[in-house]
Amino acid sequence: MEARPAGKWIVTLCVMIPTLIEILDTSIANVALGHIQGSLSAGQDEVTWVLTSYLVSNAVVIPISGWLSRLMGRRNYLLASIGLFTLSSMLCGMAMSLEALILFRVLQGVGGGGLQPVSQAILLETFPPNQRGMAMAIFAMGAVLGPILGPLLGGYITDHYSWRWIFYINVPIGLVALGMNWLYIQDPPYLLRRVRGEGIDVVGLSLLSVGLASLQIVLDKGQQDDWFAADHILALSVVAGVCLIFFVFWELRQKNPIVDLRIFRDRSFATGNVVMFFGFFAFFGSIVLLPMYLQNLMGYTAFLAGVVLGPGGLIMLLVLPLVGKLTQRVDARFLLFVGLLISAGSLWYMSGFTLGIDLGTAIFARNIQAVGIAFFFVPLSYLTMAFIPREAMNNASAIFNLLRNLGGSFGVAFVTTLLARRTQFHQVRIVENLSPFDPTYSMALERLRQAVALKIGEYADTATYAAGVIHRYMRREAAAMAFYDVFHAQALMFLALCVLMWIMRRPPRGGGMPAGH
Repeated sequence: MEARPAGKWIVTLCVMIPTLIEILDTSIANVALGHIQGSLSAGQDEVTWVLTSYLVSNAVVIPISGWLSRLMGRRNYLLASIGLFTLSSMLCGMAMSLEALILFRVLQGVGGGGLQPVSQAILLETFPPNQRGMAMAIFAMGAVLGPILGPLLGGYITDHYSWRWIFYINVPIGLVALGMNWLYIQDPPYLLRRVRGEGIDVVGLSLLSVGLASLQIVLDKGQQDDWFAADHILALSVVAGVCLIFFVFWELRQKNPIVDLRIFRDRSFATGNVVMFFGFFAFFGSIVLLPMYLQNLMGYTAFLAGVVLGPGGLIMLLVLPLVGKLTQRVDARFLLFVGLLISAGSLWYMSGFTLGIDLGTAIFARNIQAVGIAFFFVPLSYLTMAFIPREAMNNASAIFNLLRNLGGSFGVAFVTTLLARRTQFHQVRIVENLSPFDPTYSMALERLRQAVALKIGEYADTATYAAGVIHRYMRREAAAMAFYDVFHAQALMFLALCVLMWIMRRPPRGGGMPAGH
């Protein structure tokens, strides 16, 4: 059956349904690990491979999705990806052992890896040039909201049904998406296809696969295993560095490379990818930090933490289409500048939190950040792709999505590591003043000891108990100060990007593309 010609909104629906469920699956299993661990009798370290295996296979497939589209035909590759993702989701739900679940998660990552870049490329080609900002606003709804909604949806399904349903729910949605894409998606005539007799760049494919797989494992397991103090993390880091460096040199010399890196000659594309990497570096880090701060230090339940995050997601849904419309009338570089400033301001505001903030203060900070991210993602995607020819869109989108995902992975690894290091630093500095020879500490300890004695009596070891209470408060304050340091560092990163982003060229007025694009 041939695909039917379809309008842009039908095409949008076709490609965004599978993309959204794929992005949700990068984070939906996070909150179900405890249930999976108990159900499959797995160790705590072992069960985290349910997340790592998906991220590794996903990271390997994303950059080669453009090449696979050229090899198989983009429509065929899209259908195969949706089919494999749907089948492997069903198998994940049926898995009766941890080993089987990890294997099926690898297959799920292979199937889902190409959905984001292919969907973005199709949207950019389907919408007229002056409406590409709106196309990126629609894509951003999945790319940005997916990681936020994933843990909330996963927690609800796991608590009310079973962890297996976080995978089963993909099956009917995947089948619908498969049917819609079969009917309405078709390859454009200008799409580059593999020439008969053209060889496969086996060396480039091998270097990329081994390098990215090693890098993703390092980022996912590094903090847990104490980074380079662990021999396997050090070895994988060396492998990743060597493979990826050789990959760059190899690909630049190939006539038909797996990933065409020559596209970085376009300064807007090159700069846009740098801004996207570091922007998602800071954004994803804050997504991880804020719930940790609220739950670990403020004592919020998972539901209350969701209440803080939830309104921000709704605000993004409302603001993203508005920003998409504004790209047709306002210089997208100015919109991006506003987004970076707002994002920096929200993180700066969070760095001024105290342990006495109320729920409204946390929600306000998160809502400001949501507005900033809406103004960040849409114009940046538009600017980065503005001068890319249509026939190179698959390759460009694959690189763009890879760096976006890697930025998030690096960001999470960075904030968890910096948080641990700064907590240790502040504990050392505070403990310097917790000495019996310090009059302030001695007075506080004695007042607390007397208060404890009134509660439980003088017969107990009240001095030791009082010292323990002060120690717990010290650790809590040190952890809070570490959070503020990390929020502050992320704010500075967004401010630095405010300068870098002006290297990008302004798209032609009216959204029209240069000749030959």
